[in-house]
Amino acid sequence: MLLIELIIPIMKNLIQTPSIKEEIILLSEETDRNYWAKRLGVSSEVLKSAVRATRSIMLNQITAYLNQQKKKSAFPDC
Repeated sequence: MLLIELIIPIMKNLIQTPSIKEEIILLSEETDRNYWAKRLGVSSEVLKSAVRATRSIMLNQITAYLNQQKKKSAFPDC
């Protein structure tokens, strides 16, 4: 009975914990570059520049950077 009392709270925590899945952008292969560029709606050169600028290959950081760049180009005087 004691074992069940210990396992149930652990299982509840696992169910409530959100799944954290970070996507990584790999640029080493041309097919990978083309996939990510198409998915993000940019050229492969823009994608490579974003990776260099952010010094990251994490999708969330790259998309944040690209969104920021789009805002800057939409409002160049700001």
